[in-house]
Amino acid sequence: MVRSNVTVKMSGGLETRPIAMLVQLASQFQSIVHLESGEKSVNAKSIMGMMTLGIDNGDDVTVTADGPDEAEAVEKLSNFLAQS
Repeated sequence: MVRSNVTVKMSGGLETRPIAMLVQLASQFQSIVHLESGEKSVNAKSIMGMMTLGIDNGDDVTVTADGPDEAEAVEKLSNFLAQS
């Protein structure tokens, strides 16, 4: 399992379009991928789950992945969340 703590640096936070793009990116990986914010942890491949997190610009989140391409999945999702 690979984990990375990331500060979201997306103006406007994660609204519908960025969430859809993040879910699409996460779905490219075989690994099980989760995003954690506060006490919540959701499957990053689930658009409904991602929308329940309510992540905003400046929030700290943790990206975790477990599987054959876990390192690449965490790196790509972390980079996506940290883009400004």
